[in-house]
Amino acid sequence: MRIQLGCEMIYQFAAPTPMIAMLNVHHSRFSSLEGPDHLITSPRVNLSSYRDSFGNWCNRMVAPAGTFTLGTNAILHDDGGYDPIGLDARQHPVEELPSEVLQYLLGSRYCETDLLSEIAWKRFQGTPPGWARIQAICDFVNQHITFGYEHSRPTRTAAEAYHEGVGVCRDYTHLAITLCRCMNLPARYCTGYISDIGKPPPYADMDFAAWMEVYLGGRWWTFDPRNNAPCIGRVLIAQGRDATDVPLTHTFGPNTLSGFSVWIYELAPKA
Repeated sequence: MRIQLGCEMIYQFAAPTPMIAMLNVHHSRFSSLEGPDHLITSPRVNLSSYRDSFGNWCNRMVAPAGTFTLGTNAILHDDGGYDPIGLDARQHPVEELPSEVLQYLLGSRYCETDLLSEIAWKRFQGTPPGWARIQAICDFVNQHITFGYEHSRPTRTAAEAYHEGVGVCRDYTHLAITLCRCMNLPARYCTGYISDIGKPPPYADMDFAAWMEVYLGGRWWTFDPRNNAPCIGRVLIAQGRDATDVPLTHTFGPNTLSGFSVWIYELAPKA
């Protein structure tokens, strides 16, 4: 299937301000694009691109004073399948894990493994290791947190989400990641697009979403504690230890976000 996806953000700046944007489709899906998903700005500014330490594609720029718009728009080809499932995927002992995976067992800015380790072991040590344990964690987080945009707070950590019991998709993801890491399951934070393809209407306004990937059986698998079900048309933008590593935009000065829109939908096949 062909999927149209993109975003637009409108900022108000009082003065020229450096910023970083992480809005392009992840390199693992680059070959699925029908054409390049260039970052477009208005007014036009010079862009300098680089890959961060996690392999995410980033664009540097200096936003001018006044109204500044940036975004992407692209068509992506997708096989139309749901997120893969591997019920028999093996959980690796820590000593067998590849060295590059070990960082995803450690605590990070929003994932306080030290504060939740005892809670995790009491709740999940009796579950079968591997896929069943991760699913049990996702089931718990999905039921434990009440979703609501009115509960959004950019500084909420996994431990705070656990104790407060409210949040948005990033809070579900941070808590699930932390509980996985406490149980010696490498888990990393992902941000990108989640579509409504294959779901019945009505559809809510689109937004970027967060989910996690967990390392089992020698590969990474997608888990989504917020929706807690496989989906069609999930498109990765960036991944890291937690939300600290994957801000969609990072501005180095005061500003106001005055407009924000995200879209992802299925297109009719080419004639």
